[in-house]
Amino acid sequence: MERISILGFILAILYSITTELACNGHTHIGNNVQSEQKALIDFKSGLKDPSNRLSSWKGSNYCYWQGISCENGTGFVISIDLHNPYPRDNVYENWSSMNLSGEISPSLINLKSLKYLDLSFNSFKAMPIPQFFGSMKNLIYLNLSSAGFSGAIPSNLGNLSNLQYLDLSFKHPYDIDFEYSNHLFVENIEWMTDLVSLKYLSMSFVNLSLVGSQWVEVANKLPSLTELHLGGCSLFGSIPSPSFVNFTSLAVIAINDNEFNSKFPEWLLNVNNLVSIDISSSQLHGRIPLGLGELPNLQYLDLSLNFKLWGNISQLLRKSWKKIEVLNLFYNELHGSIPSSIGNFCNLKYLDLGENYLNGSLPEIIKGLETCSSKSPLPNLTELSLYDNQLMGKLPNWLGELKNLRTLDLSDNKFEGPIPASLGTLQHLETLYLPWNELNGSLPDSIGQLSQLQDLDVSYNHLSGSLPDSIGQLYQLQYLDVSSNHLSGSLPDSIGQLSQLQDLDVSYNHLSGSLPDSIGQLSQLQGLDVSYNHLSGSLSQQHFLKLSKLESLYMDSFHLNVSPN
Repeated sequence: MERISILGFILAILYSITTELACNGHTHIGNNVQSEQKALIDFKSGLKDPSNRLSSWKGSNYCYWQGISCENGTGFVISIDLHNPYPRDNVYENWSSMNLSGEISPSLINLKSLKYLDLSFNSFKAMPIPQFFGSMKNLIYLNLSSAGFSGAIPSNLGNLSNLQYLDLSFKHPYDIDFEYSNHLFVENIEWMTDLVSLKYLSMSFVNLSLVGSQWVEVANKLPSLTELHLGGCSLFGSIPSPSFVNFTSLAVIAINDNEFNSKFPEWLLNVNNLVSIDISSSQLHGRIPLGLGELPNLQYLDLSLNFKLWGNISQLLRKSWKKIEVLNLFYNELHGSIPSSIGNFCNLKYLDLGENYLNGSLPEIIKGLETCSSKSPLPNLTELSLYDNQLMGKLPNWLGELKNLRTLDLSDNKFEGPIPASLGTLQHLETLYLPWNELNGSLPDSIGQLSQLQDLDVSYNHLSGSLPDSIGQLYQLQYLDVSSNHLSGSLPDSIGQLSQLQDLDVSYNHLSGSLPDSIGQLSQLQGLDVSYNHLSGSLSQQHFLKLSKLESLYMDSFHLNVSPN
């Protein structure tokens, strides 16, 4: 009996303690809820919201307010996502009307569990990044990209030791609207070495001219860094080699649009995890290292518009390039001929070697049948651009085997011979540029099979014969230029079926006969040039009434007359 009394006493005490803790806990949680709600209301009160995006920010259930996410069970705010849903590269009116602006209240400090903050693509015009952001030590994600902030980036952001994602970049660097351009700059970059958890860093078009070459050593001290974006940051001078390459996690480096005047940083060849390298338009010079082709994970390489990078394309493309998808070496000083081994690039989607000094002919055959699982060469290639080189010889039939090709640009070379009929098998082709070559023969009838073709330019060649009737089957065609050839015969009546055509240039040929009446059906036509031919007849006023979008018209006044009827 005594034991039962003691047990009852203990149970009573435990009940009392549990009840008290529960009550106190409930009070504590209630206080937290009030504190979190007040912090959000104070934050909202400082904002200007012309489109009323924050109309849901009322009532007590703030975890369901737009852009707010809470931790399950506690009511602590862990995420504020108020990025503009219409970034600037979308419809301007929508972007502008959805802008948040005004002041950012320091009440955000009271959100002790906040981990995610996104204010990107808004318009905090000329406002400095708030200093108190550096006190929000639980932040894992901070995105202030293209939000209108200006001035020096506060160094106390270095206090955010848990931060994994930091984006202070500007996504529209060439915007003429000064009001929304990026005026952020960094006076000293040493504070970044304290961001020991950082995986993603983007400061593109932030002015880093005051930090010199220090950015390399600083980035090298970030052990978890996976992506580094410093495009257009006014970096200059030589790209130094770090004392010890520690970029063990680095997969993406984009340091394009700078003014380095440097050789290619060969220490990148020791970073085996690299997936993407962009050092385009950055005044690099010297030889492109062959070791780039041996990086085991490289998928994207853009060294275009450096003007003075050089190398032998045959040697460069004979490397393995196991995973390469995008290879852009446009506008440099590459020389040599393209090897047949290029067909082994089974993952390649985009190849631009335009505006170099490539010579020789395209290989008669290319490898790939034995390498690629599709049993066809370059099975994923969508764009092939070899324009403005010194390539010669005939166009090989294997061009018609590039089944996924959307753009083929071989303009401004010395190609000769006929246009291969096999090009008609490229069912996905949207752009075909062959001007400024020495091609002869007629335009193949198979050209009419290119049902997706939008742009066709074969001007400044030696093509003869007549335009095939099949050209009227190119229902998506918007631009047709066959000028400066030796074409003869009449314009086919089928040309009136090109309902999307905006520009038609057949000038400087030997075309004869009358303009077909079907020309009047080209309701989208903006430019028409039929000058310097042997065309005759008249165009009625009705033709011109139908061509309501016509902006430019060039006719040989000696042979064509405009009839008033």
